[in-house]
Amino acid sequence: MRGFTAIGQWVASVDLDVLADLGLAGRPDESTFRRLFAALDADLLDRLLGVWAATRTGVVDGRRVIAIDGKTVRGARTAARTAPHLVAALTHDSGLVLGQVATADKGGEIAAARDLLDVLDAAGDGLAGAVVTMDALHVQHATAAQIVAAGADYVLTVKGNQPTLFNRLKRLPWKDVTATTRTERSRGRQITRTIKVVDVPDWIEFTGAAQVAQLRRTTTRAGKKTVETVYLITSADARAAQPHVLAAWVQSHWHIENRLHWVRDVTLGEDTSRIRTGAAPRVMATLRSLVIGLLRLAGWTNIAAALRHHARHDQPAADLVLTS
Repeated sequence: MRGFTAIGQWVASVDLDVLADLGLAGRPDESTFRRLFAALDADLLDRLLGVWAATRTGVVDGRRVIAIDGKTVRGARTAARTAPHLVAALTHDSGLVLGQVATADKGGEIAAARDLLDVLDAAGDGLAGAVVTMDALHVQHATAAQIVAAGADYVLTVKGNQPTLFNRLKRLPWKDVTATTRTERSRGRQITRTIKVVDVPDWIEFTGAAQVAQLRRTTTRAGKKTVETVYLITSADARAAQPHVLAAWVQSHWHIENRLHWVRDVTLGEDTSRIRTGAAPRVMATLRSLVIGLLRLAGWTNIAAALRHHARHDQPAADLVLTS
């Protein structure tokens, strides 16, 4: 259910035994949920759900791999306040959110990501042994040092937003480096990924940096070809991250956009939601992520179809929450 009216209608119609299974006595109305969600401690809720998600986390090529990225909850913007910007950590394997922190706007995402790394490092098994993937915004010396200090490795993607670093990496003698290439076809397009990896040059000043790479993506759709080239800096050495492994980590980083943020917007209507009071926008974003994760754990690949199914079957929906 996308909003409080729909939640209230579901509670009013569902069997009382299902509500009892979920720990509810009687039938709370819409206004009860509205007040509750607005008053919840959103930081605590995210930490508790992150601890649960950590128990369901698997590995990719023998490592826990975590993507960190931010998303603005645009529908929560009002004349008096900006829309909250949420920075989340997603496991590459299961698609579960391990943690989330809020910042007033996208301009605070770099600091918020470091706060999130602290949260992840303090929970459960911490970050030791994990791999953290981050996009170009987070190619920051302090962020890299923080990840290494936590006993993890980083994979940072360098793009044109840092032109000096990008151009120095571009000038490395890539033509002399052996390439690893993989081609796949899906949804009417062909994508060829070519990666070349070398030991880190002496002038790279990121803490723990061990390798740099050139990653070229060539996409062909309806006869039209586009090419994008980015560069990578990673603290994982050649034994831990061979070229094909490094390419897989970077490719699966975008699950946080495609399998989480996009689904929250398009399937669950996050950016059109007008829930704006107190902590409720962030709480609803957290619960949308939780629902997506629960459905993926249950084997669903089409989240829209899964939502339609569970809207028609109340007890299986409750069982999914209680047993996952």
